[in-house]
Amino acid sequence: MAIHRSDISAASAFTCKLCRLDFVPLVRTLRSYDRQKALADLKAGLNVALLAFPQSMAYAVIAGLPIFYGLFTEIFAGIFGPLFSGSRFIIAGATNATAVLFFGTMLALGLPQDQILSIIPLLLFMVSLFIIIGSMLGAANLLQFVSRSVITGYITAASLFIIVNQSSKVLGVHVDVERGFTLFGLAWKTLMAVPHAHLPTIFLSVITAACYVLMQRKLPKLPNVALILVLMSVCGELINMAIASFAPLQGLGPVSRLDGISAASLVIHLPHFSLDAVNMLLQPALVIAFLCTLEATSVGKSVAARAGEKLDVGRELMGVGAANMASSLWGGMPVSGSPVRSQLNWSSGAATPMAPIFSSLIVLAAVFVIGPMTRYIPSGALGTLIVFIGVSLINRRVIRVVMKSTRSDALTFAVTFCAALIVRLDLAIILGTATSIMLFLRKAAVPQLVEYGANEEGVLAPLDKPEVQPAGRQTIAVMHVEGDLFFGAAELFRDQMRRICEDKGLKIIILKLRNAHHLDATSILALEELVRYMKENDRTLLVSEAREQTLRIFERSGLIDVVGRENIFADDVKNSTLPTARALKRARELLHTRDAHISIVLGVQKRMDKPEGEKKSI
Repeated sequence: MAIHRSDISAASAFTCKLCRLDFVPLVRTLRSYDRQKALADLKAGLNVALLAFPQSMAYAVIAGLPIFYGLFTEIFAGIFGPLFSGSRFIIAGATNATAVLFFGTMLALGLPQDQILSIIPLLLFMVSLFIIIGSMLGAANLLQFVSRSVITGYITAASLFIIVNQSSKVLGVHVDVERGFTLFGLAWKTLMAVPHAHLPTIFLSVITAACYVLMQRKLPKLPNVALILVLMSVCGELINMAIASFAPLQGLGPVSRLDGISAASLVIHLPHFSLDAVNMLLQPALVIAFLCTLEATSVGKSVAARAGEKLDVGRELMGVGAANMASSLWGGMPVSGSPVRSQLNWSSGAATPMAPIFSSLIVLAAVFVIGPMTRYIPSGALGTLIVFIGVSLINRRVIRVVMKSTRSDALTFAVTFCAALIVRLDLAIILGTATSIMLFLRKAAVPQLVEYGANEEGVLAPLDKPEVQPAGRQTIAVMHVEGDLFFGAAELFRDQMRRICEDKGLKIIILKLRNAHHLDATSILALEELVRYMKENDRTLLVSEAREQTLRIFERSGLIDVVGRENIFADDVKNSTLPTARALKRARELLHTRDAHISIVLGVQKRMDKPEGEKKSI
């Protein structure tokens, strides 16, 4: 077969088109980009940048890193994330949750500061790989099994860590945080350092707090954090000048300030791979990737719901993974979806994914223009603002809903929260998630079978006690199985079936499987044991309304031969009652009578769906 050059050109053009659409969704946005959208994105980008600049510095401080780590994260995550995400709903960057987790994880490793800085590129590279692989495998679908109580418990505990950890900066004292620290140990050390507090720093912190509260009440729409940092920088400089001018006060020492940001810090950091480093960072990277995925998905869905649109979770996670990859190369922090900046971006009228790119470019320009001036920002002032951020994370309404909704939610919250305070933040997420999944499985794995019969009015109703049939009368039980029959429910289902089989008059069970889902190897083996048990006791199992997927599993596992092909009746979408009618005909043939008693057993789900019962139609 001859291949023409035109065919090759067409195929190449088609391939390039696919690449643009699949891997760089921003290209589609730019095709229809116009002046109106650009102005809307520029406005939103400016609003976000005014918040992101001071907020990113705060996140770096929370993580125990130099402030430029937070700014560079905001810059490169905001540029590379939208290239692959394709929506305006998630602003990728550092967050409180990821900053606190990073801080706790690094302390748990017990590494000195210089080694921590050297392994960050590898850690973030591994985090990005886990997020990208998870997005390709559809891992976000598994997050529906993780209760909101997990993230609520973690965020609440993280907020307390933020408040206590920044209290030392508010007081102007230094507190050593050792490996294996807990919130209580950190709080005790801070309390012991109170007598050595730096009075000028406390004075400046009080002014900062007063200004923040006043401006939030009177001028909530202004970029108050940035304005307050500028104002406190002036106040801090005046206080230091006063301390230097008066000899009796020289013993107090100057107000501590941040390090300035230099353009020389903007360099590429390539990950250094080694087997020992990968093994050491494997669990932390997995936990951080999980938290980034969980937080970004939650934020994106929330903002998309407000906009009345649907979120492509897989695509968004691809963008978060790309943002973490960029952050690993240019000296950044773990990247997730920022709740505050994402909401602000949408409420500011962002039209396309270009809005976060504009925001990042504005922050980049600010780093070069005013970056060196950050050395005038007092540490106590920034610490005070971070304490307010920590307090804002404690959502009493959400906590009240979580604690009062169900026992499962309350238990999941308590496990996550207490584990974060007593053990470690990363283990708290693992324990909380495990608790959430186990409680879910516990709910899903309790199949209940209740015997139904026709009452005096001819209505199908549950029987308080099984009917006692006359001696010698044979019974056919029609079992409605609804819900999941996966490994967690299989054993309970088999035990309940055995109890029903204890009726000496019962000869045949017709198992209706139309609404039974998620059969697996465990449930198949349990059914096989049940069939053999019934055969040993001179009873027969028939299967009706078996769907195509169920029949396929029966065929592959060999259960179809154990039950008997003649005893299985496939589901009929055109006539839903026909399979059971055929099964009843088969049952009467096996019993050689048409005078058998027929009882009906329904699952709890069916009873809940139809509390009024239904007419006996068999």
